[in-house]
Amino acid sequence: MALADNDKQDGGGDDAGDGEQLDLASRLTQGHHQSLKLWLRMLSCTVKIENEIRSRLRASFGITLPRFDLMAQLERFPQGLRMGELSKRMMVTGGNITGITHQLEQEKLVVREPDPDDRRVYSVRLTPAGREAFATMAAVHEEWIAELLQGMSGAEKNQLIALLSTMKQHLHAADRA
Repeated sequence: MALADNDKQDGGGDDAGDGEQLDLASRLTQGHHQSLKLWLRMLSCTVKIENEIRSRLRASFGITLPRFDLMAQLERFPQGLRMGELSKRMMVTGGNITGITHQLEQEKLVVREPDPDDRRVYSVRLTPAGREAFATMAAVHEEWIAELLQGMSGAEKNQLIALLSTMKQHLHAADRA
């Protein structure tokens, strides 16, 4: 099922006759600040894609998006990550990481071990079963993302990547200032 994006090409809004409720960015008028419109449009697209992926992960694999995200972080670090590092990377509280880790541990997809460098903290890593399960989910996830973005040409995707990279650089520079 592909996402239905009824936004006009120029980013101005939706067709009034389609019977669907306008998203917040589409309801803004010309008097609203362009940056606000851009942020709302990016947020709207992100939420649409995230909700679709969340639904598909639950239906196909019986897993939540936060659990998938935690496994994705661990897949990048075979030696494991400290719980605090997972919390920072996923931008959630330590309590959330503990709960997600506990669920995955019960399913034998991750193992939690005292950190060899600091026995007060724990490191988490994928088990072999966790690696196998994640590899299967990640391959399907990539297909879903390709499907959801198939309405954009390769050139449009490259242009958007470049523009968002520029934005990210500006945001990082603002953080350092």
